[in-house]
Amino acid sequence: MSIIADNVERVRERIAAAAARAGRAPEEVTLMAVTKKQPPDAIEAVLAAGVTDIGENYVAEAGEKFPRVQWPEGATRHLIGHLQGNKAARAMDLFDVVQSVDSVKLARRLDRMASERAIILPVLLEVRLSAEPEKTGFDPGTLPEAIEAISDLPGLRVRGLMGMAPFTAEKSDVRAAFQTLQKHFLTLDNDSRRTLSMGMTGDFEIAIEEGSTMVRIGTALFGTRA
Repeated sequence: MSIIADNVERVRERIAAAAARAGRAPEEVTLMAVTKKQPPDAIEAVLAAGVTDIGENYVAEAGEKFPRVQWPEGATRHLIGHLQGNKAARAMDLFDVVQSVDSVKLARRLDRMASERAIILPVLLEVRLSAEPEKTGFDPGTLPEAIEAISDLPGLRVRGLMGMAPFTAEKSDVRAAFQTLQKHFLTLDNDSRRTLSMGMTGDFEIAIEEGSTMVRIGTALFGTRA
């Protein structure tokens, strides 16, 4: 597990270098460890290395792993994968933040559950940045009305936007997608404009150069998944 700690240090160095190129401070960018398909001891290793934000893609996998993790004070669990409505209640019990709100219908369901629990759930709105069929999220053209509708829900707090660049080797296309998301992020009001979650192992440096405040890193920390 010392390899994970070394990888965390290397990724932080790359974050700092990308931030410097953009005239930003490294502290402006939060490192999230994406622990999809990783065992509980790997989660604990990355937490021990100082990473406090953990992202999971699947509710069922988190439900199996999270109870077996020794969570330090201050750790934050993020759902970053598509959330089906019938798993919303379980997600509310497992995660501190839902980054993948991709419809007003889902937001209203989460709002009802948050109100029943007498909590306020922080959420990010996922924006679809490419036409790839596996991608989910709000179409950029419908985002303003979605933000208005979801911001009125008392059980939720919109805290920013999340998105994935297209799978392509063309860095110009990746950069353009991130620029689109950052443009929409800047239209949010001050209370909602807190987290711009974009950038993964293959493109996080470009994302930081284009304004990302949170990068979601798996492979660069844990190696290639089986």
